[in-house]
Amino acid sequence: MNALNLALFQWLAAGSQPTPWVLSVASAFALWGAWLSAAILVVALWRHRADRAYLCVVAAAAGLASLLSHAIAMQLDVPRPFVLGLAPAYIAHAGRGSLPSTHAAVMFMVALAFLLRPSLRRLGLPLLAVAAATGWARVYVGVHFPLDIVAGLLLGAVIAGALAIGHWVFHFFAMRTGRGAGLRRAERSPWRHS
Repeated sequence: MNALNLALFQWLAAGSQPTPWVLSVASAFALWGAWLSAAILVVALWRHRADRAYLCVVAAAAGLASLLSHAIAMQLDVPRPFVLGLAPAYIAHAGRGSLPSTHAAVMFMVALAFLLRPSLRRLGLPLLAVAAATGWARVYVGVHFPLDIVAGLLLGAVIAGALAIGHWVFHFFAMRTGRGAGLRRAERSPWRHS
């Protein structure tokens, strides 16, 4: 465990005598932050009809991010802070591997995917804030190290980047194969920026 990661954990974590109201806020984000992000995604699906195909791809990518994160965490099997006795766990959590944080990977991936789409950017900023607050909260309640959150952010960014590249490739080949004329006229590409 590197010294910076431990020092950041000790600075950010609740420790043995947390401030009650901060612990309540952190516990709420640690437990419900992902659900808040999912609710924003559902609202976007309902309100942004032109972006529904894109949002369905984002939801599928979120599932992929979750699977990849769990697989990596199982392989690396990095113990959680409460397993090492460095802090109490203030929420119920299994002791399996913590690096990368699946919450961070999925939530940051969704936030970044929203930020990459001009018509969804207004929702991307709140999603990014919820992802950051949830990452902090999961460190505060003793179930993750800061490095776990950063690794989740990086994994999410890679997947969001792959999504952006996929958009570009789809659009490029659709235009080159003759389907582009129809796409240009009707602007029906599921990846179209509104």
